Amino acid sequence: MVQIEELRTAFVGRLKQALDAKGIPQWGAGARLAKITSVTPKAVSKWLNGESIPGAAKMLTLANALDVKVEWLQHGSGQGPGSDSPPDPEQAPHAEPRAIPRQAEKGGWDDYAFVDKYTAKAAAGTGYDNAHVVLRNTLAFKRDWLRAKGANPKNLKVIYADGESMWPTISNHDVLLVDSSKVDPVDGGIFVLESTTDGTIVKRLVLTTSGEWILRSDNADKGEYPDRSFLHSESNEHRILGRVIWRGGDL
Repeated sequence: MVQIEELRTAFVGRLKQALDAKGIPQWGAGARLAKITSVTPKAVSKWLNGESIPGAAKMLTLANALDVKVEWLQHGSGQGPGSDSPPDPEQAPHAEPRAIPRQAEKGGWDDYAFVDKYTAKAAAGTGYDNAHVVLRNTLAFKRDWLRAKGANPKNLKVIYADGESMWPTISNHDVLLVDSSKVDPVDGGIFVLESTTDGTIVKRLVLTTSGEWILRSDNADKGEYPDRSFLHSESNEHRILGRVIWRGGDL
């Protein structure tokens, strides 16, 4: 989904901010970062151009070298370089009181995690091209509930379903809670995926007896929504963006 492109763009902004705060000029920064992280200049160029994001180990190396918190560099969480004091929770962007369940007012803010909700859509159909993604607001989830599901709030994003291919499990316009840390295929799991031809889709991954992964729609109309191959070719690979761990919508 182009939500990923937005995340990459945000990371580039934080990386350049950290470089500036460290006094490292952006001209020539690529070679310096390549040496720090022991990767090729081409790999660093992709980071700086928003084509890719470093893995966990390289992200930690970058954060340590630039004297910033790894949570901030990777996710934008917490204080960035030059911050003198932590942000006021009540003034934090996107934490809109109207978007928070009434019980949060009784239980206190600390009981809830606020997950960013994006306008991005995952097609429960033929594929959706998210040409422009906007952060809309947040949804509040009980931390105890997320903990029971093994979910870390910093890895979560909320998007929308578009189409009927996953009905009755997921309906058109349903809200989907996606865990972006869960990118390994699981038999029977529902995942958000992206490829060059399909755009962004939401499908159930099924492992066949022959060991092949397929993309399955829950809709029983297999004439309209047939099983499809989980592509691995270099030119059109299906990339798992995260696992759907919750859906919400009208009954």
